[in-house]
Amino acid sequence: MSDITLIVTTVLSLLGLAIAFFYMKKVTSVPLDLGLDEDTSNRLRFIHGAIAKGAMAFLKAEYRVLMWFMIAFAAVIAVLISYPTYDGDKNVVSSVPGLWTAVAFLFGAIISVTAGYIGMKVATAGNARTTVSAKQDISHAFKVAINSGAVMGFALVGLTTLGLVLIYLFMTLVLGPDVAGNPNNNHVLMEVIAGFGLGGSTIALFARVGGGIFTKAADVGADLVGKVEQGIPEDDPRNPAVIADNVGDNVGDVAGMGADLFGSCAESTCAAMVISAIAFAGDPNALLYPILISAVGIPISLITKLLVKVDKEEDVAPALMKLLIISSALMAVTMLFFTHYLLPESFTLNGETYSNMDVYWCFLAGLLAGLAVGLLTGYYTSENYKPVKEVAKSCETGVATNIIYGLALGYKSTVLPYLCIAASIFISWEFAGMYGVAIASLGMLGTLVIALMIDAYGPVADNAGGIAEMVGLESEVRRRTDILDSAGNTTAAIGKGFAIGAAILTSLALFAAFITASNSMLEAKGQAMVSVNLLDPVVYTSLFIGAVLPFLFTAMTMKSVGKAAFDMIEEVRRQFKTIPGIMEGTGEPDYERCVSISTKAALREMIAPGVLIMGTPILAGFLFGVSSVAGILAGSLVSGGVLAISASNSGGAWDNAKKFIEAGNHGGKGGEEHKAAVVGDTVGDPLKDTSGPSLNILIKLSAILSLVFAPFFVQYGGILL
Repeated sequence: MSDITLIVTTVLSLLGLAIAFFYMKKVTSVPLDLGLDEDTSNRLRFIHGAIAKGAMAFLKAEYRVLMWFMIAFAAVIAVLISYPTYDGDKNVVSSVPGLWTAVAFLFGAIISVTAGYIGMKVATAGNARTTVSAKQDISHAFKVAINSGAVMGFALVGLTTLGLVLIYLFMTLVLGPDVAGNPNNNHVLMEVIAGFGLGGSTIALFARVGGGIFTKAADVGADLVGKVEQGIPEDDPRNPAVIADNVGDNVGDVAGMGADLFGSCAESTCAAMVISAIAFAGDPNALLYPILISAVGIPISLITKLLVKVDKEEDVAPALMKLLIISSALMAVTMLFFTHYLLPESFTLNGETYSNMDVYWCFLAGLLAGLAVGLLTGYYTSENYKPVKEVAKSCETGVATNIIYGLALGYKSTVLPYLCIAASIFISWEFAGMYGVAIASLGMLGTLVIALMIDAYGPVADNAGGIAEMVGLESEVRRRTDILDSAGNTTAAIGKGFAIGAAILTSLALFAAFITASNSMLEAKGQAMVSVNLLDPVVYTSLFIGAVLPFLFTAMTMKSVGKAAFDMIEEVRRQFKTIPGIMEGTGEPDYERCVSISTKAALREMIAPGVLIMGTPILAGFLFGVSSVAGILAGSLVSGGVLAISASNSGGAWDNAKKFIEAGNHGGKGGEEHKAAVVGDTVGDPLKDTSGPSLNILIKLSAILSLVFAPFFVQYGGILL
C-alpha cells in the first residue's frame, strides 16, 4: 500500500488520544474526600480549587494576549512570503502564496494551546488526588501522579502527529499535484507545512518564558520572605505566596514543558521532510516516515508503562528510570522493522546515495544520545551522587562557597552531554548527511511520551506535598509525597536535559533545512548558493551576534524574574505586617492577590524576550541576507546549548542540595547551612525554571522562523550588501 505510513500514523495518533482520555478518567475518578473528615475535606477542596483556578486564570490571560499576537504575525507571514514553483528546467512558473503558511502557523498554535490546556487541567486535578491517595500507601499515590503525567504525554504526542497528518492532507489537497508529489516543487509543500512547527514553537516561547517568570516570582517571594525572614516551613498555609507557588509549578513545568517538546517534535519532523522532499516526492511512505517515528512511540510507551509498577517506597525513583530505559530499548527494536519496511533500500539525496539501514543508525544515534544526556543530567542533579553532595557540603562555609560550587558544577556538567550530542551529530551526518541529523533529532524524541509523562509527574507530586502541608494532614502523608517529589525533582532535571539535547539536534536539523530551502531558491534565480564560510566577513560577524544572543536573552529573563519577585516580596511582606493573625494561623492570607501579581508580571515581562528572538533573524536576513542569518543561527546554537545545560544543572543541583540538607544532613533544617542552601536554591530557581529551559526555544524558534522566512530573505534580503 502506498499510504501505509499515513494510515498507521493516523491510527496510532487516535490511539494516543484514546489512551489519554482513559487515564484522565482514571485520575478524576479518585474521590477528593477519600479517607478525610468533613473539615479536612473542605480545606483540601478549597486549596485544590485555588490552585486549579489560579492555573487556568493564568492560561486564559496568557492565551488572550497570544491570540492577537498570533493573528497579527500570521498576517505578516501571509504578506511577506511567497514560494516560487518551477518546471523541470528550474524556470519559475507560478508561486504559492504565504497565506497557506499562515494557515499552518495558526493550526500549529491551536494544537499547542490545546495540548497545554489538557495537560494543565489534568495536572491540577491530579495533585489533590495524589495527596489523598498517599493516605493509603505509596503505590496508590504514585499511580495517580504518573497517570496524570500520562495524560499529558499521550495527548500531546497524539495531537502533534495527528495535526501533522491533517495539515499534510489539507495542504496536499489545496496546493494540488503541481506541488504535492512533484519532484520539482514538493519541497514547497513541506516548507508551507513548516509553518505548523513555527506556530507551536511561538506558543512554546511565551509558555516557557511567561510560565517561568510566573513560577519563579512566586517561588522566590515565598522562599525569601516565608522561609528566610519569617522562619516558617515550605508550603506553610500562612505564607500568602504559597498558592501562587503551587500554581507556578503547573504553569512552568506542565504547560511550558509540553509546549516546548511539542515544538521540538513538530519542528524536527518538518525539517526532515523539507530535506527529503525531493528524494521521496513520489513515495509517501518514505516522505511521512518522520511523522511515524513519534507515532510509534505511543504504543511503545503504553507497553512500557504497563510493565513498570511501584509496590514499595524505594521503588519510586528506579521505576521512573526504568520507564526511560525500557521505552528506549523497545523503540530501538521496533524502528528497525519500520525503517527497513517503509524506506527504500537505497536513495539519493543531495548527490549522495544512502540506504535505509544508514537512516536507522542515525535514529539509533539520536535515541542513545538522548538517553545518555538524560542519565548524565540525573547524575549531576541528584542528591544521590557526589556532585550534589559536594554542593551541599559547601554550605557549611556559607552562601558564597555554595554559589561557587553550584556554578562550577553547572559548567562542568556541559562537557559529557555535549560530547554525546556531538557524537550523534557526527555519526548521523556520516551515515545520511543532513537528513540523518534530522532523523537523529527525532530519535532523541522517540520516547517523547515517556519524557512528558515523567516530567508532568513532577509538579503533580510537588503540589501533592504542598497540599498535604497546607491541609495539615499527618506527617506520614507528607513523608510519602516527599518521596514522590524527590524522585520527581530528579526526573524534572532529566526532562530539562532531554529537552535541551532535543532542541540542539532539532535546531541543527532546521538549520540544514534552511540552507537546503534557501539554496534551492538561489540556484533557480541563478545566484550564488549559501555556504557557511568562516572567512566570509558577514558570516563571521553574524556568528558573534548569534553567540551573544543567548546571554542577552538570559539576562533579560533573569532580570524579569527579579523584577516580578520584587513585587511579590513586597506584597508578602505587606500581608504579614497588615493582616492580623497570619502567623498565629487565625488570619487568612490574600492568596489571589499573589496569583494576580505573578500573572501580570509574567504577561508584562515575556514580551521583550519574544521580540528579541523573533525580530533578530528577520531583521538580519532583510538587511544582510541569507548568509547573515546562517551565521546567527550557528552562533546561537553552539553557545545557547552550553548555557542552557549549565544553567539548568546549576539550578537543579542547588535545589537538591537544599533538599539533601533538609533531609537531616549537614545540620538539617533551620541551621546556617540550610539558610545558605535556601539562598543558593533561590539563585538557581530562575536558571533552572526560566532562563535555562527557555533557551531551548531561542535556538529552535530562530531556526524554524528562518526556514519559514527563507523565501523572503532570498527575494528581498541583503539590502545593505
